[in-house]
Amino acid sequence: MRSPRLAALELRRFGRGRLPRAALVALLLLPLLYGGLYLCSFWDPYSRLDRIPVALVNEDEGARVGGKRIDAGHDLAEGLRDSRTFEWHEVSAAEARAGVEDGTYYLSLTMPADLSRRIASSSGDSPETGALQVRTNDANNYIVGQISRTVFGEVRTAASTKASRSFLDRIFVSFSDIHGQTVKAADGADRLKNGIGKAEQGSKDLADGLVDARTGSTELARGLKKLDSGAGDLADGSRQVAEGTQALADRVDGIADTVGPFVAQNEKTIGDTARLVADSAGAIRRNLGILVKTAPAAADGAHAASDTLHDVYERRCATPVLPDTACVDLKKAQEAATDVASIADDLNTLIADQDGDLKKLDTQLALLQKQARALADRAPHLSEDLDDAVSKIDKLNAGAARVAAGAKRLHTGLGTARTGAGDLDAGVGRLSSGADDLNGGMYKLVDGSGTLAGGLHDGAARIPDYDEQDRDRRTGVMADPVKLASQNLHKAPNYGTGFAPYFIPLSLWVGAMVAYMLIAPLNRRALAAGAPAWRIALAGWLPVVAVGVLQTTALMAVLHWAIGLEMTRAAGTVGFLFLVSACFAALVQWLNARFGAAGRILVLALLMLQLTSAGGTYPVQTSPRFFDAIHPFLPMSYVVAALRRLITGGGLGPVWQACAVLVAFTAGALALTALSARRRQVWTLDRLHPELTL
Repeated sequence: MRSPRLAALELRRFGRGRLPRAALVALLLLPLLYGGLYLCSFWDPYSRLDRIPVALVNEDEGARVGGKRIDAGHDLAEGLRDSRTFEWHEVSAAEARAGVEDGTYYLSLTMPADLSRRIASSSGDSPETGALQVRTNDANNYIVGQISRTVFGEVRTAASTKASRSFLDRIFVSFSDIHGQTVKAADGADRLKNGIGKAEQGSKDLADGLVDARTGSTELARGLKKLDSGAGDLADGSRQVAEGTQALADRVDGIADTVGPFVAQNEKTIGDTARLVADSAGAIRRNLGILVKTAPAAADGAHAASDTLHDVYERRCATPVLPDTACVDLKKAQEAATDVASIADDLNTLIADQDGDLKKLDTQLALLQKQARALADRAPHLSEDLDDAVSKIDKLNAGAARVAAGAKRLHTGLGTARTGAGDLDAGVGRLSSGADDLNGGMYKLVDGSGTLAGGLHDGAARIPDYDEQDRDRRTGVMADPVKLASQNLHKAPNYGTGFAPYFIPLSLWVGAMVAYMLIAPLNRRALAAGAPAWRIALAGWLPVVAVGVLQTTALMAVLHWAIGLEMTRAAGTVGFLFLVSACFAALVQWLNARFGAAGRILVLALLMLQLTSAGGTYPVQTSPRFFDAIHPFLPMSYVVAALRRLITGGGLGPVWQACAVLVAFTAGALALTALSARRRQVWTLDRLHPELTL
């Protein structure tokens, strides 16, 4: 009898009675229950985190920075409630601590009282780090603690980014302020440069003016020196006049009583004398004018005479052939002429220097002339006017005394002025030198102010000036400069889809394992009939393959239409799972055929090894070295890798590799089963009396 017919007969016996039918139905649904329930419970747990009760404690007291109040705890709590990450319960710190301890809450998040103050300190002089406090209890649930670390890591990042934005915004505002102040400073430097330029021109003008002032002060010093000398002569003359008028007054006062009779007797003589004085005063005035006019000519004449005598002396006496006795007299005459010329110069200088005093003297002589004429006119009445004359003489004496005192003071003042003029000349000289230095310094200052203004303009151009929109954009970039540009080439839409490649082959292995609990791995009828070993192996394998196809169809139909499993390559996935069922059936058949009752234990042990080394949950590289070592030698490792590509997408290389491996395992297992069937056709004592029966 052929193997397919034997397989059909094996399956047909499940239709004989209710219990076999129920067993067949259970056999078909067992992988569905196993895989479907597992995947359904794990399908998308992250979408239901809002059902997990979590305590939220907000003790933040807020803070003020830059005149603005911030309440980071309130803002963060509001954001967490809106996110619906967990089922948040706002409670006190004591309630949160007790709730985490007794399991009322899986964990708690506490915002301390100084959270806002520490965040605000990032823009101050002493920045501090704010801390969110998380309390977990792995005795409640370990996975929730792991999830919370990821969630709260994102919360911490968001809070840190917000604090950084506040700090960086103040920096950019400071940049704008610095830019504005630098522009003002640059404008001020421009004005300073212009002002210093004007000051430099003024200092140059000052230096030039002081050169002229130095020339004038020198001439003033010389003039005051001559004037001081003339004032000395005037002081001496006015003193002598004062002494004479004093003597006159004394004599007049002393002999007034005796003069009276004399005056009365000599009125005519006095009148004549007065007229003589008037005429003399007029002559003196005329001669004084002639003196002023002729003094320069006299000086020139004296110099001409001196030069003439000098020439005569030189011709006759400088290189004489014969001694000339007149040379001695010529020498004396020459020296006398030189002295006369010098005296004439001094006289001319004195007259020139005393021009004002001579004018005063002329005025006084005119007054004397006038008064003398008046005296002559009054001479007939002198006896009557004696008292008036005495009084006038006394007044003349007093005036002469005042003139002498004034001349003395003038001499003293001119001496002081002469000294001051010398000091002024020296000071103006130093001032002129200082003005030259000032002009040089101002020139350098003009150059330096130009450099300063240029530097400030360059600096202002380099200092950024951000508007509010640009500042907000740059603050956002610097507060969170690195973003994770995540690109998932073949993204699994949910947790269940990601774990389906792990639970589906697990379900099919369990289905094959249970199937061989109900179906004999080696067909008894074929064994009893002495059929070929390969036909016996196929007769025991094909019924379970058929059951496996039905199991796969039922499982994938429910996963797709009831639970929502989306497959990139649905037909390829189902076809590949048919091959997986066939391979698993061959492996389970061989273990049961070869080892009998112990084979069932080996099937379960092989399942455990495959689950722990297939890399279905964590990468196999994270497992101990033993599991990493056996990973390439077990079929489920290739099944999981292939199903990931078929369900979520990607290259088909692992799929073709898995198909080759599964075909090799299937062929090898069937060959080993045939070998076991061959051995089973020979009866031994162990088969008649087995040590263990299951």
